[in-house]
Amino acid sequence: MFELKALELHSDRLLLRGVELSDLSEVHQLLSIPEVDKYNALGIPTNKEVTSVYLNEWIDNRKMRKELVFALNLLEDDVFIGLISLRIGNAKYSIGSMWYKLHPNFWGKGYATESVKRILKFGFEEIGLHRIEAGCAIGNIGSIRVLEKSGMIKEGHKRKVLPLKSGWSDNYEFAMLDEDWKTLY
Repeated sequence: MFELKALELHSDRLLLRGVELSDLSEVHQLLSIPEVDKYNALGIPTNKEVTSVYLNEWIDNRKMRKELVFALNLLEDDVFIGLISLRIGNAKYSIGSMWYKLHPNFWGKGYATESVKRILKFGFEEIGLHRIEAGCAIGNIGSIRVLEKSGMIKEGHKRKVLPLKSGWSDNYEFAMLDEDWKTLY
C-alpha cells in the first residue's frame, strides 16, 4: 500500500506531491482562471477561504485514503503547474477515478498526459486497482486527447450530466483496466 506522510511521485519532468495548506495561493489562482473553469463543474471560488475549504477536504480525504490530490510541480525549477487527483472507490470494486487541471501556460506541452500516465501507474502498480475512470465534457478536446494518448478507452457518452456555466454538457466516459495497463506499459 502507499505511504501517506511523504506521498511523492515522480515522472520524467514532474513531481506529484500531496497538496498542503501552503499551496493555497497557487491552487486558488489556478481555480480562478476562466479557461481552467470552462469545463469544470466546481466553479470559480469566490475567495481564498472557499479554496481553503477545498484544500482541507482534499487533505482530510487523503488521511482517510479516499482521494489523493497531488500538486504538479516541474522537477526542473519546482514551478506549480496544476493538480491531479485519484479518488479511491469501494475496495470491493477496486475502482479509482481521476481528474486534473493544468495552468493554461502549460497546456499542449505533454504535462497532462505525463501526469495521467504516472497516476495510472501508481493506481495499478502501487495501489493495485482493477479499473481507473475519467470523464470530460465532450467539448473539452484537449482533455479528450490527453486521455486517449494515455491509453484510456472511451466507453460511454452521458447526456447533459455536467452543470457548466455555459449550460448542461454531455460527458465522455473513459477507463483503463489493469490488464490494459499491463499490455500497454
